Amino acid sequence: MTAVRVNEIVLGVETFGDEDAPLVLLVGGPTMLSWPDALCERLAAGGHRVVRYDLRDSGESTTTDPRSPAYTLRDLAADAAALADVLGGRPVHLAGIGVGGMVAQVAVLDHPAAFSALTLVGTRAVAPGPSDDDLPDHDQAAMSRLFARTMPDWSDREAVAEFAAGGAEVLGDDPAVARAIAARIWDRTPDTAAPVQMANQMGMVFSRIDCKPRWRERLPGIEIPTLVVHGRRDRFFPVGNGEAIAREIPGARLVVLEEAAGTIPDAAVHEVTEAMLTVARRRGCRARQSSASDPSAS
Repeated sequence: MTAVRVNEIVLGVETFGDEDAPLVLLVGGPTMLSWPDALCERLAAGGHRVVRYDLRDSGESTTTDPRSPAYTLRDLAADAAALADVLGGRPVHLAGIGVGGMVAQVAVLDHPAAFSALTLVGTRAVAPGPSDDDLPDHDQAAMSRLFARTMPDWSDREAVAEFAAGGAEVLGDDPAVARAIAARIWDRTPDTAAPVQMANQMGMVFSRIDCKPRWRERLPGIEIPTLVVHGRRDRFFPVGNGEAIAREIPGARLVVLEEAAGTIPDAAVHEVTEAMLTVARRRGCRARQSSASDPSAS
């Protein structure tokens, strides 16, 4: 674990693999622990340097006031590009999960030179709030159950972990895994204040930041190899959202995890890793083709 300063804030990061290997940058959703340890380790074993990081107001990144964030989605996208630059790996393979997938889409659109491949997991192409008419919205029965629950005492580690396990059960994810991750997130949270803990555990800050302008209409302009991964049983962002992204980004590959919901389960880590490594190889092929066609490269 370490911290990297970009754009006048600090981002908490963790690195796996050889420092000289091609870089895969994993955007937290909102914390880095949204990305399974096993996936990071497998990507590293596949010949990549893997860096996962916490978004602002989560984990070990700069936390100010999650109830009133003074930044936008485009600022978070700029953080990803700046982090890629500081780490010395540009252009990089960028991957975002959940709300981190929104950050990743905007980052690639706003800073195309920084990125050479894109992976989007369990996300959608519109900001928090009302969905587009042609996209499936959150499963309303699950949302009613999810938000009817009594909030825990955010200063109580075990209560927070149990709350996360209950939420995972509602959403179709593994309660035991969610409980363990929530405990790790609690341990990494720098402040036991309720708004800070809630921001870390639930990503509620995304309901408060400015996500304009829309970016869905710009997706056909993405020219780098893209992988879209989505769980068939995702109740928060139903699979139609991932299918729409894959249709709208030219040449994107869609991988639907039939037994998964909103997270990457242990049983799917190998499949997702192999798909990401395949995208990385497509990136390498494109780079070689570009060099071969550029007289200045010889």
